[in-house]
Amino acid sequence: MSGATHVQDKTSRTTGPLPGVGPTSAPTPARAAASAPTMRVSVDGREVVVPAGSNVLAAVLQTDERFPHICYHPALGPIQTCDTCIAEIDGKLQRACAVEAKEGMQVRTKAVAARWTRKEAMDRILHNHELYCTVCDNNNGNCVVHNTAMAMNIEHQKYPFSPKPYEQDNSHPFYRYDPDQCVLCGRCVEACQNLQVSEVLSIDWSRERPRVIWDDDVPINESSCVSCGHCVTVCPCNALMEKSMLGEAGFLTGLDPALLERMIHLTKETEPGYGPIFTVSEVEAKMREARIQRTKTVCTYCGVGCSFDIWTKGRKILKIQPRMEAPANQISTCVKGKFGWEWVNHRDRLLTPLIRRGDEFVPATWDEALDLVAQRLTEIKQTYGPDAIGYISSSKCTNEENYLMQKFARAVMGTNNIDNCSRYCQTPATEGLHRTVGYGGDSGSIRDIEMADLVIVIGANPAESHPVLSTRVRRAHKKRGQKLIVADLRRHDLARRADPYLHPNPGTDLVWICAVTKYILDQGWEDKDFLRDRVNGLDAFRASLEPYTLDHAAEVTGIGKDDLIRVAEMIREASTTCILWAMGVTQHVGGSETSTAICNLLLVTGNFGRPGTGAYPLRGHNNVQGAGDFGCAPLYLPGYERVADPAVREKYERAWALIGRTPIRRRSWRRRRRWPNSFGACRTSGWKGTGASSGRCVRTARTRRCCTRMGFLSPTARHACIP
Repeated sequence: MSGATHVQDKTSRTTGPLPGVGPTSAPTPARAAASAPTMRVSVDGREVVVPAGSNVLAAVLQTDERFPHICYHPALGPIQTCDTCIAEIDGKLQRACAVEAKEGMQVRTKAVAARWTRKEAMDRILHNHELYCTVCDNNNGNCVVHNTAMAMNIEHQKYPFSPKPYEQDNSHPFYRYDPDQCVLCGRCVEACQNLQVSEVLSIDWSRERPRVIWDDDVPINESSCVSCGHCVTVCPCNALMEKSMLGEAGFLTGLDPALLERMIHLTKETEPGYGPIFTVSEVEAKMREARIQRTKTVCTYCGVGCSFDIWTKGRKILKIQPRMEAPANQISTCVKGKFGWEWVNHRDRLLTPLIRRGDEFVPATWDEALDLVAQRLTEIKQTYGPDAIGYISSSKCTNEENYLMQKFARAVMGTNNIDNCSRYCQTPATEGLHRTVGYGGDSGSIRDIEMADLVIVIGANPAESHPVLSTRVRRAHKKRGQKLIVADLRRHDLARRADPYLHPNPGTDLVWICAVTKYILDQGWEDKDFLRDRVNGLDAFRASLEPYTLDHAAEVTGIGKDDLIRVAEMIREASTTCILWAMGVTQHVGGSETSTAICNLLLVTGNFGRPGTGAYPLRGHNNVQGAGDFGCAPLYLPGYERVADPAVREKYERAWALIGRTPIRRRSWRRRRRWPNSFGACRTSGWKGTGASSGRCVRTARTRRCCTRMGFLSPTARHACIP
């Protein structure tokens, strides 16, 4: 299916983003901080400065970082269930988490009434929690209940702990809930209801002893829990914990339950108060720090870019802990990022290079494997020429690794036969972006999507493919009233929340997008100033849309005319619009044309180059974007500079010291054979950590020499000479 022509931003470039579009448009933290208004607040006689919009608690924590706030979490906002942050604010006792800081505000945290109220609140909390910190799995320095009790010098419980009549819920494979330790702060409920927006957890306050329940009070594994892990992350104590932490973190954990119970009661009988318990537990927590390593890393699954700390003991992963300062996800995770890491120590993981000897693989050293690779590549190049070798880089490797892979192919072996998995998925999106705005990447950040007035999702199911991004969209839709349009063959999670949901016939997205664009132009709803100042080719583009009437679109796509008009009206009414699309668009034959049509619609309505606007192709692997950016494609060098351009080739030849040696070739395998038949033209194919296992790859590997660098013996690797 051929599409309309396209308009192009006047400022588009082939080597970088538009001015004001993409990562360069965001102010640096220093600039943002310098320009943000501030408020001066007096806390116990000391003047502190906080950003406008901050709560009083933020000001108090500048003077006393141990000031109590058990139910408050910066990602959740004020829940107001614990009363441990009570302070005298302008003469009245108020919760510091729930009061916005104002200029000249007077805050007294040490007022007698405030101190008494906080102590009473903490006593009520401890009525629901048994302090046995020395043998607790959560005694790792980040238990909010423990740290607060220590900071407040709690020696004895005013209201003794009494067990609740509930058993632990261990039904979930990844975490457990212990009602006896739950302080009913509501953090987990708030995270589930309004952060993840799965709306599974609640507190049943009708019981004599309230507790957290899943759905209508069913075991966790029978509930609609999506296993995102938010509830475990925000829990301030050991009520919700990863099973992988149980019995592993401490020196005194992992005891038999009966023995543990006797130790707890013995401690209570022999100790005069909590002071000695806290002292011993602090020493034990410091000992834990010495053997538990916390390493900041990036998730290796989808393209959202979540970062978090990974807790390890030796080679054993204990848990994944997201951090509030993570730019893409903050404290959000999904089931894959939070719990899907057991493959790291799976018995099938390759720990040493293997070399094929007949029909079997034998272990080898790295020197042996690398020497063999160098020998075979040299032999094939000399016998069949450089284009007899093809290289498949990985969208799960780093930018640096991908850059080196394409440089090796071009500068050392003398071929442009380099590609990556985006050939099947994201290259069409990149092509559509190049045609229109000159930059093959997202227009902004996840924050832009969250702050948009309208989000349109086409051919994508983010709840499964990009769960953390889906969480942001659901949250904005629920909390901010963000409008949501979903066009997909599947009535998935976001489709059920959409207003409206469109169900086009397969492969017809191009038609309805062009029809909506034409209708907007016909009604005079386009952004005339934006088009005049920043867009070329509008007249030719308008003429190319003539066939795409609403009647034609309704007949072809199966979407009613009224629905198409409603979409156009919603785009017109929204001050900012983002469009998200994925493989439901890009893996169709007309993926490039549909991606171009998406960008055209955004250009016509002026939805590029401003916060909360832009085009967002959702990358499947964690570094599809980087593999393309750094030149792992036969037609492009790093930065999407075309191999066919002599000036570009000369620039890289000089940078790589190739002048007078091996010039970068102009031609590539794709000039002779289209992918995936290109494998047939190659004597040797190299995969780098892609997990490539398609039938075509496997069939080709059976008849060609193949070298891979895999973490596991995948179906493709089983046919390699060196997996």
